[in-house]
Amino acid sequence: MTEPGPRAASGFRRLSEREVHEGWSIRVVVAEFETPDGEVISRDVVRHPGAVSVVPLDADEIVLVRQYRAPAEEDLLEIPAGKRDVPGEPPAETALRELAEEVGLTTSTPLVPLSEFYNSVGFSDEYSYVFLATDLEPVPLDRQGPEEQHMTIERWPIDEIPDGLADGRIKDAKTVIGLLAALRHLGR
Repeated sequence: MTEPGPRAASGFRRLSEREVHEGWSIRVVVAEFETPDGEVISRDVVRHPGAVSVVPLDADEIVLVRQYRAPAEEDLLEIPAGKRDVPGEPPAETALRELAEEVGLTTSTPLVPLSEFYNSVGFSDEYSYVFLATDLEPVPLDRQGPEEQHMTIERWPIDEIPDGLADGRIKDAKTVIGLLAALRHLGR
């Protein structure tokens, strides 16, 4: 059982949680909360270590990956991303690692923080960081897992990104958020 959490500004307070499943990347818990009125309610919560993603800008092209995603049962166009699965690793360092692993690129220029967000806060605590990477240099790929082994790299001219967002070719949430934030940062 977990120690009771702090009372939120709205008056809700977590009382306890009980793990019902531990998978390779998430835990599922049933958590009990006290409402401002004193009622005790239960909620299913997915515990996730968090994630990073990075918008790689190479000259006037954005480097994307097309990857099979089992929950959606389709290949999605995405910015490079990954879980924060190394305890204590700063998000920017994780983003650089994922950039190298997935698309074989790195940079010695500091990453530009673009956005932070909860992915699906209605049921998960997954928190994500998005960065912009420029001045890219090639490094060896180090893909992890079967989906990454079969992903492909696509280079999109930056001027085609708004059309891909508008017509649904790009529909992954972190990618939409990252690309929109990058376009705004770049004044486009």
